[in-house]
Amino acid sequence: MSVYKTPKSPFYQYDFRHGGRRFFGSTECTARKEAEKFESVEKEKAKKLIKASRRAKASLLIGDVVVRLWNDEAQYDADPDATWTNLERLVNHFGEATPLTDIDHNKAKQMVAWRRGHRVSRRGKRTKEQEAALPLVANATVNRSATKVLQRIFRFAKDEGAVFENEPKWDELLLPEPEERVRELQDNEATAFDAAMRADYEPFFAFVRASGMRFKECVTLRWSEVNFGTKQVVRLGKGGRRVVFPITDSIRDILFPLQGQHPEFVFTYVAMYGNKRIGRVRGQRYPVTYNGTKSVWQAIRANSGVTDFRFHDYRHDFGTKLLRDSGNLKLVQKAMNHRDIKSTLRYAHVLDQDVAAAVERVAKSRKKSRTKVRKAC
Repeated sequence: MSVYKTPKSPFYQYDFRHGGRRFFGSTECTARKEAEKFESVEKEKAKKLIKASRRAKASLLIGDVVVRLWNDEAQYDADPDATWTNLERLVNHFGEATPLTDIDHNKAKQMVAWRRGHRVSRRGKRTKEQEAALPLVANATVNRSATKVLQRIFRFAKDEGAVFENEPKWDELLLPEPEERVRELQDNEATAFDAAMRADYEPFFAFVRASGMRFKECVTLRWSEVNFGTKQVVRLGKGGRRVVFPITDSIRDILFPLQGQHPEFVFTYVAMYGNKRIGRVRGQRYPVTYNGTKSVWQAIRANSGVTDFRFHDYRHDFGTKLLRDSGNLKLVQKAMNHRDIKSTLRYAHVLDQDVAAAVERVAKSRKKSRTKVRKAC
């Protein structure tokens, strides 16, 4: 059927079948020629969609693909709530009935620009003026919460068998990010943190520093993931990857006394204030939370007087010291659960000291040899 008009709309409609499926809707055009051109474009889109769907043996509407992605793997991510928020944001942006075959490089580029216009979210009520004063999200946030999420959706569909002729060029969509600095904790700073430490949070921060595990991995650590028999902590980490960390003597000394404080979660805190509404009793222990631990960390840092040290820098401190002690990049990569050794190479600066020391030893050795020769003459 060619384009046609109905009494209910001033626009031409299109209605055709391809591959056993019906495609129909408004052309949003009042002139027949323009409507026929619109229909031709829709037919080309339909051909691509049918071709890709036959390979995937499933719907390629972004809403459907996201549901399958969630059920198959995304719900098991280290932070599933954040994953769902990011997936839902893209579905709402494109429209759940939009086929992935319609999302080409240009539309993905528009999505990146849209996400770049968002502002950092903050808890609590604010006026419109206060909201407008919040900073825009960083390039890294755009990359991780939008571009790489969309790329993951495409990758999942391709793993199912879909083929995309106009897949976005992902490398061109990624925004530049400043090179992440590596900050090492100095002895006097560690002493200052210890002096400002809140007693009930001391085991948590000791574990963070001794393990080098990510903040969220530590906050949600469960006893089911701790095995004193095999001397291992085994859990899912960033990107859903399996993280295995050895329980050394120092780690055991931190974790073993915590048994019995909570049946499920390893790290707990003592409630300083009661709250009848949520059933919290002053003086009792409860599992640490993401936001609560962040607040405690900010207070510890402020009371310690240490500046320019972020929570994530504990992980940098661990990686730097481990590489300095071992001199083995592959070992550090495995210990820190880096998928790409490029991430580990940011710590390679510590090896410069070893190189300098080796060069100095060679120079001294040669100098010593020349001195012996002169004496012999």
